[in-house]
Amino acid sequence: MIVVFLSRFMPGLRLPTYVTAGLLKTDFWRFTGYFLAAAAVWTPLLVGASALFGGEILRRTLARAGAGLLAFAVALALAVILRKLLIAAFRFRVRRAFVGFVLRKIRWEFWPAWAAYAPIAPYLVYLACKHRSLTLFTAANPGIASGGFVGESKSQILQNLSRREGSVARFAVISGSLAGYARTHRAAEFLARENWSFPIVLKPDVGERGSGVAIVRTGGEMEAYLRAAVGDTIIQEYIAGLEFGVFYYRYPGEAEGRIFSITQKLFPEVVGDGRSSLETLILRDPRAVCMAGAYFRASKRRLDDVPAAGEPVRLVELGSHCRGAVFLDGTRLNTRALERAVDTVSKSHPGFYLGRFDIRTPSVEALQRGDFKVIELNGVSAEATHIYDPAVSLLEAYGIMRAQWRMAFEIGAINRRLGAEPMPAQALFALIRDRRRRKPQADAPPAARPIPNLS
Repeated sequence: MIVVFLSRFMPGLRLPTYVTAGLLKTDFWRFTGYFLAAAAVWTPLLVGASALFGGEILRRTLARAGAGLLAFAVALALAVILRKLLIAAFRFRVRRAFVGFVLRKIRWEFWPAWAAYAPIAPYLVYLACKHRSLTLFTAANPGIASGGFVGESKSQILQNLSRREGSVARFAVISGSLAGYARTHRAAEFLARENWSFPIVLKPDVGERGSGVAIVRTGGEMEAYLRAAVGDTIIQEYIAGLEFGVFYYRYPGEAEGRIFSITQKLFPEVVGDGRSSLETLILRDPRAVCMAGAYFRASKRRLDDVPAAGEPVRLVELGSHCRGAVFLDGTRLNTRALERAVDTVSKSHPGFYLGRFDIRTPSVEALQRGDFKVIELNGVSAEATHIYDPAVSLLEAYGIMRAQWRMAFEIGAINRRLGAEPMPAQALFALIRDRRRRKPQADAPPAARPIPNLS
């Protein structure tokens, strides 16, 4: 009986008491009687004490905790407001990111290279069978390693083009064998000797699709780039103005070559409204949202900054489509003077017949006069990049790609008859594999005069 009464008044004893009574096979009716008697005493005491003293205890508690309760209420209200704001911002970002994802799937210009080229693969197989060589295209440019398909040295190509005085943006090579601090020291020495000022362009001697290319504006940026660089690095003067891609071809034996494609490269901008952050402006733009990730990574400005009303913010500085530049069909800009100038520069490179020049020029009028500087030349793997104009349909693009590869095989076939040897398939596949692993330096034909080498 005593145990049952104590279990009613001592917290935590009820369950153990009931379980123990069952295990000991206590008489049910006796246990029930003790339980009811204890409840008859416990319940009135609890209710009576609450009625007599509960009100006073509650008033004192509220008086002491009044300030705390007020602070808690304010904090709770702020938390609710902040939560709603975060949800609204999150929903906008996610919603626009989803829109960008969908647009990248719908607009073929944003497809990855393997997806865009997959339908062309059967045609390449047909060309290989027709000409009895899987790698015949590597003979399209016998003067460039692998024909410029992969692993070619950009500095050697630029050096050969430099035979035509003043046609190429000035450059030098910083050896990758040097330690990071030594690269920076040699670069600084070269800038002082050549009386160059920032900005300058730094890029790997072996690269593709604009990877590793940077426009640097301070010594600190230059040092950071060179310390992290792998392999030889090209340091090149920055040429201001408009940028174009000019795809050129010439069949061996022909007196003159022709321009197959001209691409006008635009550097997209967003315009501030004085209220929206840079991130919001990018996500809100109907085209920029497709490349939002690339623009976020490339931005040297904080994404939460709010540009002033009417302030333009350039999103990228490099003429690479995969890094966010806009490509438009500029074939209408071709002139006889431009074609002659490109042909002259092309012939200065031994064994070059097909590829794309990336050039800078002060204006459209200057371009049409043939006034430009070459900043890079890509060989047989280059594209007639005007196909990425949003106005060019997928079917049109496939027609252009087919024509480009047909020319590569045809030019390669002529060069083979003239004694050029296509790269063996095994060697080409090994080069591609090694390039993916460690970005190797490719062999190139000897330069006409020594490249300024900071090693």
